[in-house]
Amino acid sequence: MEWSFLSAETLMAALRAGEVTSVELTEEAIARIEREDKAINAICVRDFDTARAAAHAADQARARGEDGPLLGLPVTVKESYDMAGLPTTWGFPQHANYVPAEDAIQVSRLKAAGAVILGKTNVPATLRDIQSFNEIYGTTNNPWDHERTPGGSSGGSAAALASGFGALSIASDIAGSLRTPAHFCGVYAHKPSLGLAPTRGMVPPTAPALPMDLDLAVVGPMARTARDLTLLLDVMAGPDPLTHGVAYDLTLPPARHDRLSDFRVLVIEDHPLVATSSAVRAGVHRVADALVDAGVRVERDSALLPDLAEAAEVYMLLMLSNAAASLPVEVYEQVRTEAAALRADDRSLDATRLRAIVLSQRDWVDANNRRELHRSGWRQLFAEFDAVVCPITPTPAFPHNHDGELQDRTIDIDGVEYPYFDQLVWAGVATMPGLPATAIPTGLSDAGLPVGVQLIGPMFEDRTPLRLAELLEEKIGGFRVPEEGGPR
Repeated sequence: MEWSFLSAETLMAALRAGEVTSVELTEEAIARIEREDKAINAICVRDFDTARAAAHAADQARARGEDGPLLGLPVTVKESYDMAGLPTTWGFPQHANYVPAEDAIQVSRLKAAGAVILGKTNVPATLRDIQSFNEIYGTTNNPWDHERTPGGSSGGSAAALASGFGALSIASDIAGSLRTPAHFCGVYAHKPSLGLAPTRGMVPPTAPALPMDLDLAVVGPMARTARDLTLLLDVMAGPDPLTHGVAYDLTLPPARHDRLSDFRVLVIEDHPLVATSSAVRAGVHRVADALVDAGVRVERDSALLPDLAEAAEVYMLLMLSNAAASLPVEVYEQVRTEAAALRADDRSLDATRLRAIVLSQRDWVDANNRRELHRSGWRQLFAEFDAVVCPITPTPAFPHNHDGELQDRTIDIDGVEYPYFDQLVWAGVATMPGLPATAIPTGLSDAGLPVGVQLIGPMFEDRTPLRLAELLEEKIGGFRVPEEGGPR
């Protein structure tokens, strides 16, 4: 029997029933990576000897009657997480040989749960791209079409899952880095509520692994089924033991509903600042039609929805002001000159991004206050709805594009060129207010590429969009194995 594409839940049941050993699962995964990954390049750091030892130890532990949530299960980890003894580079050539001494907290939690870590998955340089390529490890290809990107920055993790390289992966998200690769590769991902899962040790090379509360950024699970997301989230969630004075209860409430017909869902497919491709629109429609068919209360518009144009502006201000803090002085000064030359009435996203890079503390506080108003608006919306269905990006996976600087690239949306970073506005819908969002596959486009949507839920009610994802998987299907690399 081949185990490579079965769910983590199924594999754990087989391990507990003695139908397979961890060593057998691990050897099958390793053999598959050695055979298939040359074409995909998802696993950039292999740790097979350690994985074999961990699998053997897991089988011994099970023989002694021990168990764990992931005991003996082969998984992968995004390259950006510190793992003792393995390089953490974030794609920086100058840090190609940097090896941290300690595991990130989420790596420690994986190990404590009994997982067998096969290796680390590829990322873009600095984690700041919607693709996954860097000078150290090269380019990761989409398993459905090797000429296209698997997304970023967790593209290696999504490509690994779609290729059968391990059952689960841990990754991160500030600009759709969990959700976009899931959408592009046809797998599942969950962006947790901000602050639910600690991020310590998911830091750039040489940076100290401090128990910091990051703004916007989260770590979260990726999988091939919706139920597997919950399995891994339960391992990842909970406060960092080094953090004191946590101001909220991190115990997640149950999903609001158990039956699909009981959900109240708002479906949106249009954004005021960027077009939605026909392929992505069709995916949204497939979900909406399935919900209506199941008797769900579905609305296509609501006055309660916070203004999406303003949300995109606030998101860009908060995200890029944070990202720009580490820019070299000469670059910062150049951007400040360019931002000062902008017309006062230029409200384009390009202009917003320039202003964000040199945002003053005074203006950051104003942006943060605007965010709090949006959070208040979302609380009111979720008193009337249980989830919002919307796109993750405007298009399915696009062809590799490594030309020039990020700000100079464009994205083709049904024949019309838009600034490359404008496609991030859909990710920001959930990221800016810190809401949980579950990425699910909806089927294939006419071109044979995966298309996904995100299910956005109420703050710290992560189990609600996760449960909706499970029910939709039963209704419309979920992950499917790529068809021999797809159309090329």
